[in-house]
Amino acid sequence: MSSSLLVTNAALYLDRGLEISDGWIHLEHGRVKAYGPMNLAPPEADRILSAEGRLVTPGMVNSHHHMYQNLTRSYAPVVNGTLFEWLKGLYPLWATLDEDAVYLSSYVAMTELLLGGCTTSMDHHYVHPRARLIDAQIRAARDIGFRFLATRGSMTRSVKDGGLPPDSVVQSEDVILEDSERLISLYHDPSPGALTRVALAPCSLFSVSETIMKESALMAERHEVRLHTHLAEDPDEDVYCKEVYGCTPTEYFERSGWASARSWVAHYIYPSGDEIDRLARKGVCAAQCPCSNMMIGGGAANALDLRRRGMKVGLGCDGSASTDHASLWLEARMALLLGRFQNGPHSMTARDALDMATRGGAACLGWEDEIGHLRIGACADLVIWQLPPLSRAGALSDPVEALLRCAPATAWYTIVAGRILVSEGQPCQSDLDRVLGEHERAARRMQKLS
Repeated sequence: MSSSLLVTNAALYLDRGLEISDGWIHLEHGRVKAYGPMNLAPPEADRILSAEGRLVTPGMVNSHHHMYQNLTRSYAPVVNGTLFEWLKGLYPLWATLDEDAVYLSSYVAMTELLLGGCTTSMDHHYVHPRARLIDAQIRAARDIGFRFLATRGSMTRSVKDGGLPPDSVVQSEDVILEDSERLISLYHDPSPGALTRVALAPCSLFSVSETIMKESALMAERHEVRLHTHLAEDPDEDVYCKEVYGCTPTEYFERSGWASARSWVAHYIYPSGDEIDRLARKGVCAAQCPCSNMMIGGGAANALDLRRRGMKVGLGCDGSASTDHASLWLEARMALLLGRFQNGPHSMTARDALDMATRGGAACLGWEDEIGHLRIGACADLVIWQLPPLSRAGALSDPVEALLRCAPATAWYTIVAGRILVSEGQPCQSDLDRVLGEHERAARRMQKLS
């Protein structure tokens, strides 16, 4: 890896309100060292890469995902189900997960994310039929060089306890808490520029016990790590919380000790305005998942309304088995379309959607100081975008709007911590062909096709 890299002849979107129409950016030792317009002589570097007039942006940050689910993409028996029907149909398949399958699915997901302009992702892994599955994810991220926030998901309520999952994928409270401590101790790196961090992420209010919710919040505070869960995703969740806890999902979230600046939630489609205001004041962030929510037909959060009320909002690809892709560029484009559909033609811009995909995601992950922007000192995580000549023909006045309006766009180069992981539109991972072959065999076994 070169210790310094200079990208020249680029349209630079460095951060909200900071753009250079024709400029350069200098990366050194995994950080942004300098940037400027092309009429200002750039510094020397070990390697010079011309962007040839392409748009450069910060790497996108994926704030909600379930990587293992790419083993069951477009699974025919559940493609037209509701959220709960979809989960019930897939839990028995996911119960066969092992370390190899999780490594392969994580490797595939991370590589696909890189091609879609994502340089940092979390993953919400909550199905644990076997031990040390998150260890396998972290191994995949390290093999690739991907910036990764692993979240220790969990479920305790099986069908016999009134939950949705079968017994085979839930765990006891003691096992969950002990493994959470182990993962934080082994892998969480709070130091600047870290490539691996850990957070705690009980799956949802209807799949874990109140003890796990409260103890996770206490553990997160003790170890200074983030907290994540699904919240207010489906009307059935309101019914469940009313019957079991005598309150709304947001009220239960609050009384469990989760309403703090270390928490971010996925979806957040069905809260009241007052509930949004309360969580926004506490610093809770939200991940909108436009494609997943529209695909499953369960409604979608109004990101502009959440942002107007003071809540920071990121974007998430969500589970591949509902969205069937891992492109954060596609989520950003869909967020733009959804925002304008919900709020009218004068509402959302491409810069709003890009801000959600970068700064918003970084805020969700508690990483806004270092990623999601390209100001001096930021982590050297960036994307040089590629739009096919036919797609970009005529788009001459605004490269940021063109990025999300003209389609399809993919990463021409993706750089993480100053290291090139996608080059001229191709992943740099030498093991990818082998991994894809093994992934197909694992997916066939899981779907009982071989």
